[in-house]
Amino acid sequence: MPVLALFVVLSGVTLNPLFAGGKKEAPVSSNASVTILVAAAASLEYSYKDKLIPLFQKNYPWITVEGTYDSSGKLQTQIEQGLSADVFMSAARRQMDALVGQGLVSAGSVRLLLENKIVLIKPLGISTAVRGFQNAADAKTIALGDPASVPAGLYAKEVFVSLGIWDAVSAKASFGTNVTEVLNWVGEGSADAGVVYATDAAVSKKVEIIAEAPAGSLAAPVIYPVGQVTSSAHPEEAKLFIDFLASDEAMAIFKSYGFSPHN
Repeated sequence: MPVLALFVVLSGVTLNPLFAGGKKEAPVSSNASVTILVAAAASLEYSYKDKLIPLFQKNYPWITVEGTYDSSGKLQTQIEQGLSADVFMSAARRQMDALVGQGLVSAGSVRLLLENKIVLIKPLGISTAVRGFQNAADAKTIALGDPASVPAGLYAKEVFVSLGIWDAVSAKASFGTNVTEVLNWVGEGSADAGVVYATDAAVSKKVEIIAEAPAGSLAAPVIYPVGQVTSSAHPEEAKLFIDFLASDEAMAIFKSYGFSPHN
């Protein structure tokens, strides 16, 4: 080929920058860096921090996810007071429904994602007179979430009311501000029994399960909904995170922490 013709052909070629200079380089996302805030029930903290958020950020490296974890009731109040959250995931439908009713969470974004179980626990290796929910009032001290703001506490109250022993149990109760606090009290031996979610008991090496809530003692399953906060400054990224939580990959992680998918 004449030199001039060869020059014309080469001048029209665009080299792939991934292979320019013989060295492969990682592609750089054109998306601007974004940070979103997820307000999630305390019982989700381990699965979020240890596995879910790192995996999401690996898949979407331009999105940084920050989490704030507390009782669903407290988080509801904070959102009502203007917390700049993008996503809300509660441990009960009550708080989500309240925010949807106020227009603070987009109704169309809400997914009923997970289910959990309510269990009675005791400190590992320490004996207690409590053998099940039916005789929980035999505890010297029982740790419960505050039913006014902590879904696990409200579920516990529902169980004990159904058994006709709520007054006796509440007389011996210490009420925590979230389920993690209840778990820690029992793990430290400050209470000889407590009521938490099965997933909380599963991640603690300091407690053991005495029993699950009796069949029929709860009016409905323990459901975890997730939804997008209406005022989110990053709605597209919030939707990406919610879609990710519903993915098979994320659901496998939830299952490994003891959650069940809601059908």
